[in-house]
Amino acid sequence: MFHDIPTLDHFDRMTDSTGIIQHGIYNLPRRESGYTTDDNARALRLCVWLWSVQSDERMLRRISCYLSFLEHARCPVRGFHNFLSYQRDWLDAAGTGDCQGQAVLALAEVMASDLPDGYRALARELIKSVLPTLAELRSLRAQAYVIQAWAQLWRAGVTDFGSFEEVSRLAADRLVDCYHRSHRSDWLWFESRMTYANAVLPHALFDAAQIWPQSEYRSVAESSFRFLDHVTTTNDTFCPVGNRDWYSRGEEKSPFDQQPVEASTMASAALAGLELHGIEECRPAFLRAHQWFHGRNVLGLPLADEKYGGCFDGLQENGVNQNQGAESTIAYLWTEWLRVSAKSMHELQRANT
Repeated sequence: MFHDIPTLDHFDRMTDSTGIIQHGIYNLPRRESGYTTDDNARALRLCVWLWSVQSDERMLRRISCYLSFLEHARCPVRGFHNFLSYQRDWLDAAGTGDCQGQAVLALAEVMASDLPDGYRALARELIKSVLPTLAELRSLRAQAYVIQAWAQLWRAGVTDFGSFEEVSRLAADRLVDCYHRSHRSDWLWFESRMTYANAVLPHALFDAAQIWPQSEYRSVAESSFRFLDHVTTTNDTFCPVGNRDWYSRGEEKSPFDQQPVEASTMASAALAGLELHGIEECRPAFLRAHQWFHGRNVLGLPLADEKYGGCFDGLQENGVNQNQGAESTIAYLWTEWLRVSAKSMHELQRANT
């Protein structure tokens, strides 16, 4: 079933003994860009999932590298640092909100895995150390990652981490409150402007609805996901919000530059809606997001470098950004992993023929 997972050649090329390097220059690492905690958290999460089908020493070395990076990123002030120079100097006093959420989501994946005891113990220790920071997060996306993190632990049967559950439940309530404040008859969204990684917001509430089914989480997740799917579909093709000017309520959606993280997070959210709640309209949404990497987009150009497992950095008005950075490459690899590992894979394949 897993024979068609893409190669990790470019992923490994972007990684050195410290972690995964942030940006690429064509298909080589751009060392001057240094490292970020959120990219290393994404890399850790991917490798933990791949560990379930490839539990060998090489995969464990990858996991060790990225988990060690997160341990080093622990900030004595609060949370995690995010930006590390290539000379190994931290460039920020404390990390951004999104960085905290990405790190905790990856650590939850480690805790919920069958990795060696020391790896899981360190992940628990790191999550526990940043709980006060998580309770103070204001970034909606960071809060969404926290909800997803608790969902992973809840599915793994973790029952002795009540403080984390409380933080996650409060985060879910904040998302719902934001949705109701921003909601208009023609704008079923959490903010007055759509920016980046939009799909993580309904995705988090799909997760919350599985944990706390008596709440309104599912109804908000469904309505916001449908709205996002409508906004990002053009002629049955995934067309995400571009990062040039984003998409503010009442204005035109920016068509470019389209980023791989949008396709990846959309695919993840769609699969959550399909597998957790059986929402059939999520199936074609998943397929559109996945196929965006392979040329089914507004320019008809593939972004995936299938030979080496890399991904170009975005779809621009005049073509493809030729650089292959960490975020883009992980977004592509993650989406391919979702495709081949989905419990509904045989149905998705039939729908795509």
